[in-house]
Amino acid sequence: MKQLQEPANIKRPRILVVDDTEDNLFLMTAVLEDSYDLMMASIGPQALVLARSVDAPDLILLDIMMPDMDGYEVMRRLRADPATQDIPVIFLTALTSTEEEQFGLDLGAVDYITKPISPPLVLARVKSHIERSTNAARLRALSQKLSRYLAPQVSQSLLDGTQDAEIRTQRKKLTVFFSDIKNFTASTARWQPEDITALLNSYFSEMSKIAEEYGGTLDKFIGDAMVIFFGDPHSLGVREDALQCVRMARAMQQRMGELQILWDERNMHKSFQIRIGINTGYCNVGNFGSERRMDYTIIGPEVNLAARLEQAAEPGGILMSGETWNLVRDEVDAEPRMPVTAKGFAEPIEAWAVRPDACAHDSMRKVFQRERPGLRVMIDLDRLPTAERAAAALELREMADRLH
Repeated sequence: MKQLQEPANIKRPRILVVDDTEDNLFLMTAVLEDSYDLMMASIGPQALVLARSVDAPDLILLDIMMPDMDGYEVMRRLRADPATQDIPVIFLTALTSTEEEQFGLDLGAVDYITKPISPPLVLARVKSHIERSTNAARLRALSQKLSRYLAPQVSQSLLDGTQDAEIRTQRKKLTVFFSDIKNFTASTARWQPEDITALLNSYFSEMSKIAEEYGGTLDKFIGDAMVIFFGDPHSLGVREDALQCVRMARAMQQRMGELQILWDERNMHKSFQIRIGINTGYCNVGNFGSERRMDYTIIGPEVNLAARLEQAAEPGGILMSGETWNLVRDEVDAEPRMPVTAKGFAEPIEAWAVRPDACAHDSMRKVFQRERPGLRVMIDLDRLPTAERAAAALELREMADRLH
């Protein structure tokens, strides 16, 4: 009867067997080769190289007693390397004491099989740990995908157990950030939807990176607008939260100017500027919604006030409330503006405009462009890996030499 073969597109689990005895490698090959793809190593350094390879193993069977580098040292190095620290390891050894077994498990091994090898036992243990590893990898991948729908701080607080997925809110003093792109809808009215999507995704990606860098909790995107707040689920203190928000706003305005250069390079010849409003005050923050669908967000008049300030800000400007100004005035240069009359607020709102910092602008600059007849040079440091900057500098010097 013809033996059924596995479909060619099904990837078999890969196992790395590490043992300095040729007979043991031959035995493990005979036991495992029908069900798994095998990698073989007879010494520790060779095992580490194979574990770090592109086709990394899904499981490692590791002998302890080996010359030069024993299994314990291999295990330590595997766990110290981010590229290999999650690969499950089963120790294979003739050492049978409880102390030896506990020592191996403390180093991070998932199991311990003693010699002489029992083929049925090896097959059962390997199958069990491959299934566990596969399920764990699937859960990690799913967690990473789901985390993209949440602010990084919220995702991490759910994973580490500091926050529960239940309807619950609390009243906290937060600094709230609103931004939008001035006249974006009118400026792109004749664009194709794909072009609008590409530009917005590029813009949101860059601004989200800055928000994460400064510790802001990204609440939501509303059309071309962004809502970010500081002070929950993690806080540096009310004053420092406000300072981080203003620093973030400055960095975003800086990056927007650089994005304009990049968009011009892609023939998106529109002058886009963002307006930013910032306010500090007590808000309700937490999970709102139903038991089946919740949204982690903020509500309250202070949130609305940040939105009103954003609407009153000049294109390319940052407008903050008096409450925020009082917290950051020792470190932020700002000038008073006419009080803002806002719908829903009985009294005009004190407003302060953050002055551009020319020195900070130059030191933080990440996109450089020089253009004259016969010359066009543009450098985007965000897209130029650090490892390649020395080579890029050399190429620029070579071009400069040729000009002479």
